[in-house]
Amino acid sequence: MALPVHANTQTVDEYAERMQLYKKVEAVTQIPWYYFAAIDQYERNVRHVRKDIPKAPGHVEIYFRPEVWAGLLNPNPNDESPTTIQFFNGLGVDGNGDGRASATNDEDVIHAFANYLLSYGVDHDNLKIGLWNYYHRDKTVGIITGYARIFKHFGRIDLENKHAFPVPLRSNHSYKNTWGDARGWGGRRIHEGTDIFADYGVPVRATSYGIVEMKGWNRFGGWRIGIRDINNNYHYFAHLSGFAKDVRVGQIVEPGMLIGGVGSSGYGPPGTSGKFPPHLHYGIYKDNGYTEWSFDPYPHLRLWERQERQNIKKGR
Repeated sequence: MALPVHANTQTVDEYAERMQLYKKVEAVTQIPWYYFAAIDQYERNVRHVRKDIPKAPGHVEIYFRPEVWAGLLNPNPNDESPTTIQFFNGLGVDGNGDGRASATNDEDVIHAFANYLLSYGVDHDNLKIGLWNYYHRDKTVGIITGYARIFKHFGRIDLENKHAFPVPLRSNHSYKNTWGDARGWGGRRIHEGTDIFADYGVPVRATSYGIVEMKGWNRFGGWRIGIRDINNNYHYFAHLSGFAKDVRVGQIVEPGMLIGGVGSSGYGPPGTSGKFPPHLHYGIYKDNGYTEWSFDPYPHLRLWERQERQNIKKGR
């Protein structure tokens, strides 16, 4: 079964409320709003794929474990008194001025994380240090700072629902569900993706808003690109004939942006090509804050293809 790319049910008003809150905290702390948006987005993604974290009670989905919020030695893990929380070195604060530090209140939660970050500073390098000391994971810090760059670049946070099919719909292409099939090339393993067969050089496009995390040669995948989207999905494009001009690691992309061409590269040293018919290997991987795994992209490809055809008919 395919894991949903994102079970997003947010409305325009909810996006606006979140943005208003991020900018409100920015005005108080001088920490740019897009860092709060990025942290909240990362935690939102993690919550959606983890069973050990409770469902968020509000619009902000940053989660503090009770012992972190109230203080490790606090005998009351549900304490909402700012005074005793501070006494036990908890991170909880009263952000909305109601006299309570509630881990279920959006303003209290985001002010608590802002207050934590302020202990390190407001510039990018010190914020990265604060994030690492909180999450203790380089990959998480990289993902959050990548999200921050994306939100800053586009100036908005409602970037979750637009996608593009990896190759132009007018191209002669075909694909079927091959995720999980056995593969013999490179040793016995399962196929972690969907093969889209198309003519050599057919344009390959980014499928979502995201940031290029990886570009280069892989013995099995040939010329390939990896893009992390804001829903914490890692999109893997392999066997390319080459890369689009100026595509680089760290580049921000949007749906439909040219990133390369269909090819038959791989299974050998750099430059090896032609050992199989031209096709795009397209895979998606999900990160849950601890590890990353492959899931079936086929249902999402069918959905994005259908949506793009509908948009073309509507003239969008």
